[in-house]
Amino acid sequence: MKKRGFTLVEIMIVVAIIALLAAIAIPNLLGARRTANEAAAKANVKTLATELETYAAGAGDGAYYADVATLQAGSTAATKYCGAPCITAGTGCGGYVYTCTVASTGYTLTAAPLSAQTGTKTYTGTTGGQFTES
Repeated sequence: MKKRGFTLVEIMIVVAIIALLAAIAIPNLLGARRTANEAAAKANVKTLATELETYAAGAGDGAYYADVATLQAGSTAATKYCGAPCITAGTGCGGYVYTCTVASTGYTLTAAPLSAQTGTKTYTGTTGGQFTES
C-alpha cells in the first residue's frame, strides 16, 4: 500500500503564499495602530484643555489651575497624562509623550509621538481652548 503525503514543492508553495499574505497584512496593521494612537492623543489633549477651560469659566473665576500638581488634584485625566510615565521620553503613553505646562494665566499641552511608528502628528492645546496639529 502506498503512503500519500505532501511533496516538498507543495509545502514550499503553501509557505510562500502564507509569507505573501503576511507581507501584505502587517504594514496595514501597523498603520491602523498609528492612526489609533494619533486619535487617542488628539482626544487626550482636547480633554485636558476642556477641563482647564471649564475650571477657568467656573471655579477659577477666569484663572486656570496654578500648576500641574493642582490640576492633577482636580483631574483624573491630568493625573495620568501629565504624570509619569506619560511625560517620560522613553516610555510615553499610547506611543505619545505628553508635556503639560500650567499656570493661573494660561496653559500649553502637547502630545508628541515617540517615533514614526507610533505616530506622525504632534498635537498642542493652548490657552483659550486653541488646538493645533502639526
